[in-house]
This record gives sequence, C-alpha cells and structure tokens, in this order.
Amino acid sequence: MNSANMNFVFMALLGMAFYVMGITFLSDALYHSDTPENPGYEIEVAEADTPSTAGEPAPPPYDPIAPVLASASVDKGADVSKKKCSACHNFVEGGKNKVGPGLYGVLNRAIAGVEGFGYSSALTTYGEGKVWTYEELNGFLFRPRAHVKGTSMGFAGIKKTAERADIIAYLRSLSADPAPLPGS
Repeated sequence: MNSANMNFVFMALLGMAFYVMGITFLSDALYHSDTPENPGYEIEVAEADTPSTAGEPAPPPYDPIAPVLASASVDKGADVSKKKCSACHNFVEGGKNKVGPGLYGVLNRAIAGVEGFGYSSALTTYGEGKVWTYEELNGFLFRPRAHVKGTSMGFAGIKKTAERADIIAYLRSLSADPAPLPGS
C-alpha cells in the first residue's frame, strides 16, 4: 500500500470518528434530560374514610396467642427453639447466659430481669414494671425490633402464629411451676 492510500484510510477513520462524536453531541443536545432532585415517583395515597380512633391503641400486627396455645406442641416448640434460638439462648435451669439471656423460667419473669446480663437500655426501659406474659412473648417473638424499639436482639422474628405458640408452650414447660394457660 502506498502512502497516498494510507493517508486516505487514515482520513476516512478520522472522519468517521468526528462523525460519531458529532452525532453524540447533537443527540445529547436534542434529548437532554435533567436528573431529578429526588429520584423516583411520589405516590399520593388518599386517606381512607375511617371513624376516628383517637386515643385508642392500634391493634397489634399479629394474631393473639391465647386461642392457639391450647393446641400448641411442646415438642415442636423445642425443635423450633433448638433451630432458631439455641445459638444465642440457653434453656437449661441455672445455665449460663450466651449472647442472649437464659430462657429457663422466662414466663412471668421480669422483662430484662436476668441478673448479670447486659440488656440494651431500650429493653430495660421498656420492661420497667413488666413481666414476660404470653402476649408480651408473642409480640416480641413476632418482631423483636418492632415490639421493643431499639432492642439489641438481632433476630428478625417468627411470622407464623402456630410456630410462636409452639415456642411459647415450650418456654412455659421450662419451669418447676409452669404458668397457667390464659383463660384457665
């Protein structure tokens, strides 16, 4: 190939590069869109026409546990507790605390009441004057961080009511004097 042909090829490539760049600049100028200050779309939701419930507490997002406890299985509760809770909690009478406090005799015990365990300030404040009732355990097991805002318990929770009932039945059995079932 002689130098004239080389110059022709080089000029063709250079011309093509300028052509592509020109088209890019032109399309950016024609179809430019500003980036929004807040990305996404704001969705407006109309308020529902509901009667005023000022002063009334909102119902909990979980089902009550009392009706399900009568048919709960201590054995299933032991299995679920072993899978989901035993990494952080001890279930043996007089057993040492782990990452979480020991749970032997937890039912009707003061919330944040295990001596020597370092509870979060949120749970300590929440538990002042309260004990672990069936419904307190139900709410805490459903979603600990929603039940006690600021708790250090990193567990996501147990959504199935029957599974929570089984665990609570198992925890009830971990006592020399089990608490009476609700309604009995």
